[in-house]
Amino acid sequence: MGTAPAPDPSGLRASHHRDLKPALQTTYKAELKPDSLAFALLGAATAVVQVRGGTALPQALTGVFGAQEATAQGRGAIQDIAYRAMRQLGRSDALVAAMAPKAPEPLVTALLACALPLMQADAAGVTPYEAFTVVDQAVTAAGSHPDTVRAKGMVNALLRRFLRERDTLLAEVGLQPVARYNYPQWWIDAAITAYPQEWQRILAAGDAAPPLTLRVNARKGSVDDYLAMLAEAGIGARQVGPFAVRLDKPVGVHAIPGFDAGLVSVQDAGAQLAAPLLDLQDGMRVLDACAAPGGKTCHMLELADVQVTALDADPRRLARVGENLERLGLSATLQAAEAQARGWWDGAGFDRILADVPCTASGIVRRHPDIRWLRRKADTIQLATLSAEILDNLWQMLRPNGKLLFVTCSLWPQESEAQAAAFAVRNRATRLDAPGQLLPVGAAEQDHDGLFYALFQKDA
Repeated sequence: MGTAPAPDPSGLRASHHRDLKPALQTTYKAELKPDSLAFALLGAATAVVQVRGGTALPQALTGVFGAQEATAQGRGAIQDIAYRAMRQLGRSDALVAAMAPKAPEPLVTALLACALPLMQADAAGVTPYEAFTVVDQAVTAAGSHPDTVRAKGMVNALLRRFLRERDTLLAEVGLQPVARYNYPQWWIDAAITAYPQEWQRILAAGDAAPPLTLRVNARKGSVDDYLAMLAEAGIGARQVGPFAVRLDKPVGVHAIPGFDAGLVSVQDAGAQLAAPLLDLQDGMRVLDACAAPGGKTCHMLELADVQVTALDADPRRLARVGENLERLGLSATLQAAEAQARGWWDGAGFDRILADVPCTASGIVRRHPDIRWLRRKADTIQLATLSAEILDNLWQMLRPNGKLLFVTCSLWPQESEAQAAAFAVRNRATRLDAPGQLLPVGAAEQDHDGLFYALFQKDA
């Protein structure tokens, strides 16, 4: 007799696993009104199903916008629905599994994952659409695509059942950790292990929609001056860091007063700590490793007249650094190369090095909710190994008495504190005061992602 398979900790039946799903048509252009909820639902579902296949959500959305020729309004609706879906994907998967005896096709599952969050109140107690409108438009969306047309009846039946049995179904799936917290089980386990007293708060913070935080350009004005400008424009905001201003309600970047003129940049308050920690002095030679998209590069140049080399392995992402520098009227040397390599280096030492190394990005999931579904447990060790190689390589490029700031947007100790401690021992580096691990927090006076900072000095 064979051995029965072990129960799946996700709570899903075998037929509901994504590995069993066939390919689908992600570039099909449905005949839907471009300003309709059905159009937005189908576009968001197409992006979600691509995330299931390993594509990052921003890249998936870019493809959808182009394929569907979406208007600005349509792009905004698609993006909003897709991000909501990512934040509630664990619960939506569990709800579909509880209601459907057999797993729907991939795009059908994704469509349901986009519709179900719209039928539940958000953190503010607001339901974005009338529930019956969501049902009607989801069915319309299903009927417009060849991969979903045969499932119109199923979509209608499942969403109507959810309306009838919402409280019971939510209570039932809420017993499953993946559905309750909306993270993979390995991620939940890692949070419990690393932060036994705070793990629930940390997971909840990652499920919240992020604020729009700005960095005031110190070369062009003060925080007080900029807050006055916002007030005059009727935009509510408050200071949440030395250079950080958080808007009460997000707006498009080009609607931000002074953005196009370089008065401010978009950057999380926690990320704005990096440049001041480097203690920059005019004339210093500085390396920003893994620099894209360039927020920290620009901040350094706003604080001091330094010679910055912005290094990144991806030429396309490095181009974004150049765009940000141009908008702010700043300049730096852009270098496309891998930070663990040495062939690009001219041999002249740097006075300061900012090493914002690759990681699982577990501290910024509120901004990138797809990360939790794209990452795998093994990624933590693999990325920590690469980061150690990068740090050791960059240390050789630092001048005596120079400082290296190690930054990561991870919550996992293997990528942060354990990495910093091992680096100090390997390189006999003197560790200076720095914030260490910042856990994600969203509060009235303090609002930032989860980051880690460790500062080292090379003794002469």
